[in-house]
Amino acid sequence: MDQIKQLFANLTLRQKVSICAAALGVIGLLVALSHWNKERDFKPVYTGLASEDAGQVLAKLKESSIEYRLADNGTSVLVPSGKVAELRLSLAASGLPKSGRIGFEIFDRNNFGASEFAEQINYHRALEGELERTIMSLAEVERARVHITFPKDSIYTESKQPAKASVLLTLRTGARLSAENVTAICRLTASAVEGLSPEGVSVVDMRGNPLNRPRATGLNDASAPSEATLEYRQQIERELLGKIASTLEPMLGADRFRTGVSVDCDFSSGEVSQEEWDPAKSVIVASQRTEDGVTSATASGVPGTASSLPRPTSRPSGGAGANTRRTENVTYASNRLVKHTKLPQGSIRRISVAVLLDHTLRFEGAKRIIEPPTPERVKVVHDLVAGIAGIVPERGDQLIVESSPFESTLTAEPPSSAPPVAPPANGRDWMQNMLSNKQFRIVAGVGCGLLLALLTGIGFLAGRRKARKKVAVQSVLEGGSLSQKSLAQPDIEKQLESQVSEHKALKSRQTEEILSSLKMPDVTTKKAEVLVRQIQTEAKRDPIAAAQVVRSWLTASE
Repeated sequence: MDQIKQLFANLTLRQKVSICAAALGVIGLLVALSHWNKERDFKPVYTGLASEDAGQVLAKLKESSIEYRLADNGTSVLVPSGKVAELRLSLAASGLPKSGRIGFEIFDRNNFGASEFAEQINYHRALEGELERTIMSLAEVERARVHITFPKDSIYTESKQPAKASVLLTLRTGARLSAENVTAICRLTASAVEGLSPEGVSVVDMRGNPLNRPRATGLNDASAPSEATLEYRQQIERELLGKIASTLEPMLGADRFRTGVSVDCDFSSGEVSQEEWDPAKSVIVASQRTEDGVTSATASGVPGTASSLPRPTSRPSGGAGANTRRTENVTYASNRLVKHTKLPQGSIRRISVAVLLDHTLRFEGAKRIIEPPTPERVKVVHDLVAGIAGIVPERGDQLIVESSPFESTLTAEPPSSAPPVAPPANGRDWMQNMLSNKQFRIVAGVGCGLLLALLTGIGFLAGRRKARKKVAVQSVLEGGSLSQKSLAQPDIEKQLESQVSEHKALKSRQTEEILSSLKMPDVTTKKAEVLVRQIQTEAKRDPIAAAQVVRSWLTASE
């Protein structure tokens, strides 16, 4: 302890302040590191909580005296990592979180005094809460709100009102619902409510944008194209543009042509019934034939004239017999063909494609020469695009291929024969570039550390030199073979000079030992050698700028 006190007493004020500042810095760094390590151990037990659930979770944590942290504006609760699993099980046993809305657990408690109206309201709330929980189970949905209007029955048909529902979704950051997801949400909601159809569900995001697109169901709706029809047309146009670009880029270049596509689609739908008759062809539709048998009669009676008169006196008796009857009915019908055709939606009615080709640019010295593409090249492009886009002239499709010089071609500069010469950089810019080098920072940091250690060693040696010089003077003046009375002034000065020379030799030897022990190992990296050589050259050429850059770098490091 005495040596430490004596060493601290021999230090200058600046050295004492530096040591105290370094000690405070180390203590502060340790405290900050301990605090960071403690905060790093906190893990989220629940994220994206509603305000009601977050309050109930915090109340449970306060009852258990568990340290917690809040994040994400109070929607996330963090606890020590060792208690995350235990807390989740404990809160789940308590029925938390409830996602902000109560479900069918509202009926777990029997309330015999509730009226029928209160029971209906509780059922309404429970159904909405269960639908919200189900919709929030989707990966893209962060929060959901569901409002249901039950159907209104009436004895009159015109007074009946169907069920309706509205769904408000809060999506996660960067998430997007596809059309299939929105349709699934509509069907899921409609299936859970009696009398609700998917068309009666409205889905809206947090910005108020409708997610389920309306369908054209009448003349008024068909007159204005819906978003789905526009997206269908744009999708076909994008696919055609991609095919044309992927075919023409290897032949012309990415920036040597421009393409535009317009697709006219027929979104009307219906059924067509067609009936054709062919009079040249006929077939038997129905045939009926009837035949009755007949037997011949035998002559009887008195032969002679009397029996042959119109009114004979006596009729001859006839024998047994039957009449013959034959009936035949045949019905013929002409050939008939009946067709029922259903017209699909979105059939392509017409395609229009326009391709603009750039001119070729070349230089002859300082002269600019712009040449249009040859007719053969234009014909090749025309045939390629016609085959890719499926152009059908009989349908009314149109394909136009034209050429015109682009603005970039007209304003292009002639290539220079000599490479551009970089402007000479001054010492300050060169030093700034050196400071941005990672390897130079490492070398400079090691050098600064060695320089600081060297300055500390020199200060320590200077303090010891002063102490030894003081001891030597006192020993010369007070004791030994020489005394103040017996020695003259010149002899004292000579002995002091010899003592000083001995101290200087000792100091030089100690300095050499310290420098040899603190000597930085040679860097064998060629890049490091080049950097060190350039630093030395620039420092000799402009020492003021080099010192200012090093000073600014040291200030930034502190």
